[in-house]
Amino acid sequence: MTDTLTHIDEQGDVRMVDVSQKADTERVAVAEGFIAMKPETLELIASGSAAKGDVLACARVAGVMAAKKTSDLIPMCHPLNITKAKVSCDPVRAGERADGLVGIHVTTTCGVTGKTGIEMEALTAASVACLTVYDMCKAVDRGMQIMDVRLLKKDGGKTGLWERSQECE
Repeated sequence: MTDTLTHIDEQGDVRMVDVSQKADTERVAVAEGFIAMKPETLELIASGSAAKGDVLACARVAGVMAAKKTSDLIPMCHPLNITKAKVSCDPVRAGERADGLVGIHVTTTCGVTGKTGIEMEALTAASVACLTVYDMCKAVDRGMQIMDVRLLKKDGGKTGLWERSQECE
């Protein structure tokens, strides 16, 4: 891990990092997010009764699309030729989380063979999947809360494997 910010040059200006001399390696990142909601909203989603259609299918597709568009959204991200983008959306019912919240747990996995990491793509996919759930259900539950968007794992490149540990919590 570096102790300097790579997107800031010696003069303090932001820049896109030059990765032209780096070797292509296989890279993967896993991220997650959670959208908390009323139990009634969760049951509406799980039963497939939401007015706008299949909420979880739409959220999965939105997450994949977001991963592919990350460099259009985050100014210093390199455009990547993503080789893998998977989004899962799993209902979480009462008693399944230590904090008692119910909602949808989103997990994303993105992969690339390239010169730079894919963490931002995995994080963007998780965020947009959660936002899509909010958009599709806001008519019945404006109090939904997106939380716990975070990187769980990254592998590849010079720094190799990093996994979220309990000490990060």
